[in-house]
Amino acid sequence: MNRLSGAEALVRMLDLYGVRHLFGLCGDTSLPFYDALARLEHGIHHILTRDERHAAYMADAYARVTGRPGVCEGPSGGGATYILPGVVEANESSVPVLALNTDISVGARGRYALTELDQRTLFRPLTKWNGVVERAEMLPALLRRAFREMTTGRPGAAHLALPFDVQKAPVEDDEIWADARHERCPACRTAPDAAAVEEAARALLSAERPLAICGGGVVSSGAEAALLALAERLDMPVATSISGQGAIPETHPLSVGVVGSNGGTLETRASVEAADLVLFVGCRAGSVTTERWRHPVPGEVRVVHIDVDPAVIGANYPTEAAVVGDARLTLEALLEALADLPPQDRKSRVEIAAMRARKFAGFRERATSSERPIRPERVVAALQTVLPEDAVLICDPGTPCPYFSAYYVQRRSGRHFISNRAHGALGYALPATVGAAIGRPDARCVGIMGDGSFAMACGELETIRRLELPVTLIVLANGSFGWIKAGQKTGFGGRYHAVDFSRSDHAAIARAFGLCAFRIEDPAALDGTLRTALAHDGPTLVEILTQPLEEARAPVSEWIA
Repeated sequence: MNRLSGAEALVRMLDLYGVRHLFGLCGDTSLPFYDALARLEHGIHHILTRDERHAAYMADAYARVTGRPGVCEGPSGGGATYILPGVVEANESSVPVLALNTDISVGARGRYALTELDQRTLFRPLTKWNGVVERAEMLPALLRRAFREMTTGRPGAAHLALPFDVQKAPVEDDEIWADARHERCPACRTAPDAAAVEEAARALLSAERPLAICGGGVVSSGAEAALLALAERLDMPVATSISGQGAIPETHPLSVGVVGSNGGTLETRASVEAADLVLFVGCRAGSVTTERWRHPVPGEVRVVHIDVDPAVIGANYPTEAAVVGDARLTLEALLEALADLPPQDRKSRVEIAAMRARKFAGFRERATSSERPIRPERVVAALQTVLPEDAVLICDPGTPCPYFSAYYVQRRSGRHFISNRAHGALGYALPATVGAAIGRPDARCVGIMGDGSFAMACGELETIRRLELPVTLIVLANGSFGWIKAGQKTGFGGRYHAVDFSRSDHAAIARAFGLCAFRIEDPAALDGTLRTALAHDGPTLVEILTQPLEEARAPVSEWIA
């Protein structure tokens, strides 16, 4: 019987699970693993990053655009603490990410070894599943468990710790096998209960003004076609959360667009208030999508809720009909239950067209402004003009997210908009653009960030240049942490404190890393400069001096109110 080392077994197992990209950063405890990667034949391309947090963000975006688990790795100690923000973001966003951290030897525990910490305890509350490979022979089974947990039920993140001595200990070759069902997500889909589907169908049929609010679960499950067919059968408007963008093309006459306190507008809020029944699909009905559970008002609107996670249903709203199941299978079952129903005509398309006209009237006025600094709306309009339909936009949660989720019209269904909505950490968009570009190399990937976010991640410009990724980065520069400053204005009497920083020449920084870079101060130069940047055959960065967020009219309901 042949034997492998633990490190060799790990490489073989990852290869068997179809892992083709591994994002990570080297460290002392990872030496056996790196040596195995260097010696063995496999199909894994290791992407050296400049920070473990960014490795996890890359894996997150990679998983979102591919449907395959994203895998990141790092060493012990600081490597584990640095990788953690990206892991918890993926887990709370229901994204399958596997984080591998090597660790000190089992025999060194409790002896004040350098970089010692309890990885199992650290990651337990922040992952769907985590484990420590205490003995080398456990590794194959634990890795299979990790892939199973990431891809079944509600997707999420897994973490596995690999001590140094375990990486060098033997593993029997006949234990090295993978379960092909768990190479993609969702795996082993959960079918809905027939009686629950019938109950949901009856509720939808009895509603006069139903509205669907769809979260990321629709896109993750590939339920877009079934959703569209159901919406057209019922003449039912479809709104989305930010993560749910792509559930329906936003050019479709039944698309309301994004609702909620971030990216929603007073016009889209009115569409929610007009509904007598809300169908939540793959959506947790959290604080942002519902404007802190005020739109819709709990108890004042009927609710049908579809989710693969039974714990989500009924957490925030009394639910008339609850269906636990995969979004695609459940919507297809609903369509079957309504097969004899002739297409409805509730005049929804006329109402949505009027709502859109009101929503975009104010936007167009600001989007054509020649003011300096440049209005964010004008940047949105320019990118809408120059980007292809299949472009992938990766937006940080500060200035870019509300503007682009509200006003950039997604012309296709599927995952074309990414933002880290679970915890909203700055510094996400730049590394996530790397992961998206590697996962979807045929699409133009554009990372959009504020200058505060740029400063947290600009070391990865070297990674982008080294890989020669054909991405375009947009930096909206306003010299402050604008989201917080706007909150200080609207909620705290404009008492600004610790939110302003000195301006940097971001284009010059990008050129120093070897990127082709541009700086725009005149709005008239936007279209031409963006076209030039997008036509370049290598990575580019465009810095745009923009209006401060506290002076703007961002689509954030609390500020507008």
